[in-house]
Amino acid sequence: MSTRKVVSSPNAPTAVGPYSQGIKTDSFIFLAGQIPLVGDTGKFVVGIIKEQTEQVIENIKALLASEGLDLTDVVKTTVFLADMNEFTAMNDVYMKYFSEPYPARSTVQVARLPRDARVEIEVIAQVRN
Repeated sequence: MSTRKVVSSPNAPTAVGPYSQGIKTDSFIFLAGQIPLVGDTGKFVVGIIKEQTEQVIENIKALLASEGLDLTDVVKTTVFLADMNEFTAMNDVYMKYFSEPYPARSTVQVARLPRDARVEIEVIAQVRN
């Protein structure tokens, strides 16, 4: 039977509802979707899609680091965009953080994101053995 452990970091936004920042199983870490909130202050990053994407990925990095992992351990991402016209700008930032072999990815436009964010990203990472 698989074990489950809550993943959290003071350097990523706290959960603001009945969910965890992430859950670690024997093989994978599943991170809740991250929006552009500064982890230690909770301040919302107001700005263009590039600035928001950078903060989102920094939050993801902080959560992974709390478990001794980094972005190279990510096997799947789901990107939620408020406007698909911002895909190229988001992707320019994304490519600065992720390298080959790139994680599998889905990108979808949604009607609205929490706090009217421009981007939200959730990830699945593989636990190192």
